[in-house]
Amino acid sequence: MQDASTFPELRSERFLLRQIQQSDLAAIFFGLSHPKVIAHYGIWYESEIATQEQIDWYRCLEKEGSGMWWAICPLNHPEQLIGACGVYELDNYNRNADIGYWLLPAYWGQGVMLECLKEVLLYAFDTMELHRVEAEVEIDNIGSSKLLKKLGFEHEGRRRQVSWKRDRFVDLDYYGILNTHFRKLDIFAHVKELEC
Repeated sequence: MQDASTFPELRSERFLLRQIQQSDLAAIFFGLSHPKVIAHYGIWYESEIATQEQIDWYRCLEKEGSGMWWAICPLNHPEQLIGACGVYELDNYNRNADIGYWLLPAYWGQGVMLECLKEVLLYAFDTMELHRVEAEVEIDNIGSSKLLKKLGFEHEGRRRQVSWKRDRFVDLDYYGILNTHFRKLDIFAHVKELEC
């Protein structure tokens, strides 16, 4: 795992994206047990003790070099985690990775994730030198689909009943963006337009 002195902090106009710490456990549990968050998220927890698994996963990504996730914090409250985002399933040979994210509902509709994922994508394409970033979204998660399209992702297909979640199979839509396409976008002018 990278220590805080080497982990890449990212900043946007309003947010700090920093390394996730053990002290974030309660906030992560709050988010990943919130009914509105987990309605469309693949992981949920029933206790803080169980949520330790998520902290361990973040650390494992860093240690193995298979990805990294950032805590999303307001610039004026860097200790206050309001969500998380990052890349995982990093494939260095093919230079691609998946992107994931979640945000507390109190911050929905304010362009938070658009602003933060823009910074993550810039880091992924510039510093990590990725060629492609992918995302998968449950088909009824309209807000997430809109977000990805605003970031320049293209819908690449749907896999029917591919994921088992809470006693049922769910369909997933797949999105992708290439480094070359991302660089042609004018997403910076649209940071405050997200209303999902």
